[in-house]
Amino acid sequence: MRRIGFVCNPIAGMGGRVGLKGTDGKVEEARERGAEPRAPERATEALSALRERTTDVELLACADPMGASEARAAGFSPEVVYEPSGEETSAADTRAAAREFLERGVELVLFVGGDGTATDVAETIDERDGGTPMLGVPAGVKVYSSVFGVTPADAGRIAASFETTEPREVSDIDEDAYREGEVHTTLRAVVDVPVAEALQSSKQLGGGSVEGLAAAFAEEVEPGTTYVLAPGSTVGAIEEALGVSGSPLGVDVWRAVPESEAADSRAGREAERGELLVRDGGEREILEALGDRNVIVVSPIGGQGFVFGRGNQQLSPDVIRRCEVEIVASRSKLDTIGVLRVDTGDPDLDEELRGWTRVRVGRVERRMMQVV
Repeated sequence: MRRIGFVCNPIAGMGGRVGLKGTDGKVEEARERGAEPRAPERATEALSALRERTTDVELLACADPMGASEARAAGFSPEVVYEPSGEETSAADTRAAAREFLERGVELVLFVGGDGTATDVAETIDERDGGTPMLGVPAGVKVYSSVFGVTPADAGRIAASFETTEPREVSDIDEDAYREGEVHTTLRAVVDVPVAEALQSSKQLGGGSVEGLAAAFAEEVEPGTTYVLAPGSTVGAIEEALGVSGSPLGVDVWRAVPESEAADSRAGREAERGELLVRDGGEREILEALGDRNVIVVSPIGGQGFVFGRGNQQLSPDVIRRCEVEIVASRSKLDTIGVLRVDTGDPDLDEELRGWTRVRVGRVERRMMQVV
């Protein structure tokens, strides 16, 4: 029987859909913006997949709101070995729970959260023995580390059946700098993680010029169309070509001028190319700004291949369903990826998005890529 310690960071990812790019120190602001917990649902999804794969598991868990109810909802009768100290949980609770698991000789620490939670678990393991494997259920806004399953269900299946482990990196970023448009990544730990194909890679930056791609895209915008511009440097190059003063790491909404105004411009009268409706918006602002025809412009994360579900949770299932999707990327970035991935939090939508799609890689060139 495999003994697994399970801990859920209940506030992980709350800031994503409301445009906060992280929840560290921003829980109250996220709630004021209407954010709802994301981690509990993903915890249940992971544990349900674990139980479907095997019942030969002794699950050690934390009292609510750190996982006990989700474990029971998935069909487990967990042994509760840690109780949070207050109404609001903290990194100290995650670390204390991990220490309890290690004291009881778990064979795996399965956690739900993002890079901050991964750091807490990894550093606790390193303090104790450095040899107990860990595995993440992705729920955070920023997921740069390579210790997570591609989806919650993948993490559950891996936890049920892994046989060997390998060293992988835990990285984290400065959220305050991230909110200002700067990415400062720090390697926090190297830990043992189950070996499996359904693990995400660590984030890498794709190289290559995207100037031609951006210029051509700007030339071809359709009058009256609303463009939802996702985070990242490739889409940022498109914004620059459009003359949009957008947010480097946020989601912006820009609408090309209607046909009548475009005609005025062609006739020699001044007219703006378009209007920035939302800068660095959350899900609610994006939905309110959408028009009759909407196009999400998004670039996959280098090294990982995620199109939705990592760093752009503002692009919620409701937003995606109201939009066409245009994927753009440099050739060099696609060469490091192999396939594209989605993790929207809606399994039905993920399934709709899977399959072969065209990715714009140049002025006129497209490359066929598979979304898995």
